[in-house]
Formats: sequence, structure tokens, C-alpha cells
Amino acid sequence: MMHVFTEATLPRMYTQVATRNPVLQHILEHHGQPPLWVRPNSFATLVLTILEQQVSLASAYAAFQRLKNKLPQIEPELFLQLTDDELRACSFTRQKITYTHGLATAMVSGEINLHTFEQMDDDAVRRQLKTLKGIGDWTVDIYLLHALQRTDVFPLGDLALIKAMQALLPPDASGSKEAMLHTAEAWRPYRSLATMLLWHWYIKTKNIKLLH
Repeated sequence: MMHVFTEATLPRMYTQVATRNPVLQHILEHHGQPPLWVRPNSFATLVLTILEQQVSLASAYAAFQRLKNKLPQIEPELFLQLTDDELRACSFTRQKITYTHGLATAMVSGEINLHTFEQMDDDAVRRQLKTLKGIGDWTVDIYLLHALQRTDVFPLGDLALIKAMQALLPPDASGSKEAMLHTAEAWRPYRSLATMLLWHWYIKTKNIKLLH
């Protein structure tokens, strides 16, 4: 089943998930509600998410800004007109050129239609996106959470989420991926909200500056 959050429903959902765990309650009480972390359901959003794979947010956003300066709009048809050298000048690696080219080609051909994803359940979206080279579970998770605003995403491959859980929860609740998954079961159907609360704590306490 497909469930989404909106700016209007977020406060209620944060309150509900915080009652499931004292750590989440503490974050909400001491740091407040996280910012509205949403992105458009667009090719540009998926390109940015691919750029964010395994690098710092600052590095990814710098590359994305260079791409924005290169194109009037970050659309798949325009993107495919850029040469590999032009993309390398935007700090795209060879792998990420391959991944983003594959995504753009799939969208131009109609193989991937982001608007149809809005009516599909999370598992169906995941299966379709993961047919593309370079798009794995973490990328799909971030897209589902930020662009489709799904309520029950738990991006276990996310380093900030892992570090927050390990810092705040006892080892039996966070000492392994299996333990984290088990802990997060209690947060259904609002695992996305729990994730954003944990991100919020991590960003606040580590003084991380978000650039977008």
C-alpha cells in the first residue's frame, strides 16, 4: 500500500513515531521538527541523488551546480546532448556519467516514467528503478523519501542514519544491520519520519551545513 506525507501531515506523523522510542521523542523535544526535506519528482532530482552516492553532500552539490550552469534546464533530452568531456568538467566520474546517461536514455525512450511512479507502490518503483545500472537500494530509498514523500522508507545504506542509530541506541538495537532493521520495525508505518528525525539529530549535533 502507498502512503505519503505532506507538510500538513508531518507534525502528526512525527508525534506518532516519537512515541515509539524515547530517543526519537528526545530528538523531537530538544531539536524540534526537521526541515521539509522534499525534492521535485524529476530527472534532476535523480541525477542529484546519483551524484550523492558515496561522496559528501558538498561534493555532490558542487557537481550538480556545475551541471545547472551548463544547461538551461536539467532535462534528459538536453542532458544527452552533453559530451563526456563536458560532464567530466562538471566533476562527473566515469561511472556516474554511465549511470546518469542510462537514466536519461530510459526516460527519453519511455522505459521510465517518473509520473507513473506517483501511483505505484514502493516495491514496484524499486523494482523498476533498479533495472537501471548504478541505481541501487539507497538511491531508490532517497528518491522514495524525498521526491515521492513515502512514509515508510528505511534507507539502511545511509551512513548518517547508521551513525545516528549507533550513537543514540544501545548495541543490541544498533550493533548490526539486522539489529537496526529489527529496531525500525517498531516505527512502521513511519520509518521515513524516524529516519528524518535521526538525520536531524546528526546534522544538528555534527554542525553539518546543508547546501540544498
